[in-house]
Amino acid sequence: MSFGVVVAMLVLAVGTYALRLTGPLLHGRVEVPARVRELLAAAAVVLLVALLATGALTESGGFAGWARPAGVLVGGVLAWRRAPFAVVVLGAAVTAGVLRAVGLDQ
Repeated sequence: MSFGVVVAMLVLAVGTYALRLTGPLLHGRVEVPARVRELLAAAAVVLLVALLATGALTESGGFAGWARPAGVLVGGVLAWRRAPFAVVVLGAAVTAGVLRAVGLDQ
């Protein structure tokens, strides 16, 4: 590992710790407007959806095939219907597995 990489990792670690420390230190001292709280909540949802889409649709810079997005969709529907976690995971895995077995993974 080069010296620059180690320095970058240390800077990011210190920055992360400082950011996490500001919450407890500023709690009760700073009032965040309701509109900002709403926007932060919406931003968190958008970020999670973007991560989900990237993970479900791409692999090595290209399209991951139809089996993975179908499995994620089935898992999402099961989670939305409040199925137990094991059912959500198994449903997504079985869906992707069956589609790959019949050759629809491209």
